[in-house]
Amino acid sequence: MPRFTKMELKIMSKDNKEAGKKKLPKQFSEPFRLDIIKRAVEAIFGNKRQKYGASLRAGKRHSVYISKKRRRFRGVYGHSRTRTPKKVVSRSGSMFNWVGAFAPNARGGHRAFPPKVEKNWDCKINTKEKRKAIRSALASVMNKELVIKRGHKVPDAYPFLIANDFELINKTKDFRSALLALGFKEELERASKKKIRAGKGKHRARPYKKAKGPLVIVSGKCDLLKSATNIAGIDVIDVKNVNAELLAPGCVPGRLTLLTEEAVNRIEKEGLFV
Repeated sequence: MPRFTKMELKIMSKDNKEAGKKKLPKQFSEPFRLDIIKRAVEAIFGNKRQKYGASLRAGKRHSVYISKKRRRFRGVYGHSRTRTPKKVVSRSGSMFNWVGAFAPNARGGHRAFPPKVEKNWDCKINTKEKRKAIRSALASVMNKELVIKRGHKVPDAYPFLIANDFELINKTKDFRSALLALGFKEELERASKKKIRAGKGKHRARPYKKAKGPLVIVSGKCDLLKSATNIAGIDVIDVKNVNAELLAPGCVPGRLTLLTEEAVNRIEKEGLFV
């Protein structure tokens, strides 16, 4: 992947008109490193993962006492029975109808090695390595080939920056109109689609899978942080809160990203991610 040293991008207004040009700072000239991006994203996944475990009595709620000795009540001696713990389903005198229970090899028995609540899923990553992953992901979003390979529908003029007046948009319909003017109609249609998840996950409060749409990076607290929340697939984030997961969801780099001019200025002036 080529370096983007001193790459100059156009600044586009809400009306899809060129409002100037801007040279990208050195943070966008990082060489592409998929291994570091993947490590940073997996660290974020691990730190967000909720701990879970099986109940201590799961599969152990049955009375399964069976004697292995001669002439004992509820005994299996001389009956060619296995030593698997069994519960009584029905009986006739001293003759019992058994069914396996409790043991991991029995239906309804407890798991051999169930998940434990005390397991630690936290992941640590070096600060310099985390910043390097962000710089590498920032460079990848400027590569049109990677963005298209990820499945995004981009206009011919991509990549470009957006003007600062985008941060003043306080209505969802105005922001949608601005994106349509920039040529992201097909991208908005792609991000609005959802499909039913395969497997048991559809029964566990996550029935749908949704596509990731454009990421908009702003310079700070502004109206756009709220006005864009109702557009499917779009994320708007403060530049100081950018991480590798937002730039490369699922460890796949090249997310369609739009940065405001002031956000790039802040990256350069404050030396973010260096």
